[in-house]
Amino acid sequence: MFEFKFADIGEGIHEGKLLKWFFEEGDEVKDGDNLFLVETDKVNAEIPSPITGKLSKKMASVGDVIEVGQVIAIIDDGNEADDSEQKAVEPKKEAVGEGEEETAGVVGQIEVSSEVIESSHEMKGKNDINKKKVLATPVARKLAKDLGIDITTVEGTGAVGRVMKEDIYKAKEALDTRANNKDVEAQEGEMKAKDEGEATYISPIKVPEMKFEGEVERVSISMLRKTVAKNMVLSKSLIPHAATMNDFDVTKLVQFRMEQKELAEKAGVHLTFMPFIIKAVAIALKEFPVFNASYDHEKEEVILKKFYNIGMAVDTPDGLMVPVIKDADQKGIFQIARTMEELKLETRNRSVSLEKLQNGTFTITNYGAIGGKYGVPVIKYPETAILGVGAIEKRPIVEDNQIVIKDMMPITLCIDHRVIDGGDAGRFLMRLEELLKDPMLVLLN
Repeated sequence: MFEFKFADIGEGIHEGKLLKWFFEEGDEVKDGDNLFLVETDKVNAEIPSPITGKLSKKMASVGDVIEVGQVIAIIDDGNEADDSEQKAVEPKKEAVGEGEEETAGVVGQIEVSSEVIESSHEMKGKNDINKKKVLATPVARKLAKDLGIDITTVEGTGAVGRVMKEDIYKAKEALDTRANNKDVEAQEGEMKAKDEGEATYISPIKVPEMKFEGEVERVSISMLRKTVAKNMVLSKSLIPHAATMNDFDVTKLVQFRMEQKELAEKAGVHLTFMPFIIKAVAIALKEFPVFNASYDHEKEEVILKKFYNIGMAVDTPDGLMVPVIKDADQKGIFQIARTMEELKLETRNRSVSLEKLQNGTFTITNYGAIGGKYGVPVIKYPETAILGVGAIEKRPIVEDNQIVIKDMMPITLCIDHRVIDGGDAGRFLMRLEELLKDPMLVLLN
């Protein structure tokens, strides 16, 4: 029998919701067949079977939240022993004399000895020499290592205080609970000033219970929406936002796009204004590096990034996601356009990989695509700025004392006011407008 566990599928993924089983109990599955579909806070992932055999038992149902390391299915691969880890069996009942300890019994031949297996090196630190020795099976030690648990801190419930798998799972649950409580306390507690005279953040008021007199309906939100909510609270709680707005004259850009639209179609490219905006932003970021940075709150340092990965906010039925166009400064307009279309398609059908959602340095949100004009977008932590793009429309403006009709694009730039001032924001927008006002400047860079 093989115990199939929900494995770590990427950085930051700790749990997911089981959306669908592709096989029923009793069905034959092959190595590589997709066994079930899981929704995480970032992507929907089809999880393949690592072995060929018969699906003997489902250990989770559709709708259940499953955690990394949890057994999800039992697969009968024809072997009596468990292939994923040798199952512990009842040890031989022998009298334990002074200086002896009961040894673990496992499937297969094992030499009986009173020697305690030396604690493995998981979570080992400089003070480990003072820690107690632990009785545990190799199975329990491996599980502790996989889950990041210091096995010397776990109280064993097995014979002679032996640490069992169940003890490891309980320790992991307790550790996660403590970590969550600390996060809540950190967000709600006061941030004490390091130096006398610094301002302090006052704890927010307790949220009152919601009471309604009319008919209501409660609707569960997706894991993605929960993540969006947490990220928005994190950003607005930690980053002091400031915003500046402007209207860019993009008449030449509109004309240039129309002229090159046929050429783009022949090349298989759907040419929009966004590739030009992304390229112009990448150029401006090189000239204003603080906009391509992160602020380390603890060390009070600005981290200037030497790579230019532009995030592109994508509206999906489940919530906002931000795939990233890597090395945008090194790509041409057509290449950016192709990458955009691929990312949007993968994001909306939730097949985008985690790697394509990570390591962004600056984000652009185009609410103009759905007719919006102005907005005040929320900075994606830990970035220092975000650009909001509104819908282009023809407007009468005064130019050389004459009223003329121009294509105007509303722009909003939100900044982290801890490291960026209004003057910096104004200069950044002036350079960005200069680039977008004449598309040849973008192409020649």
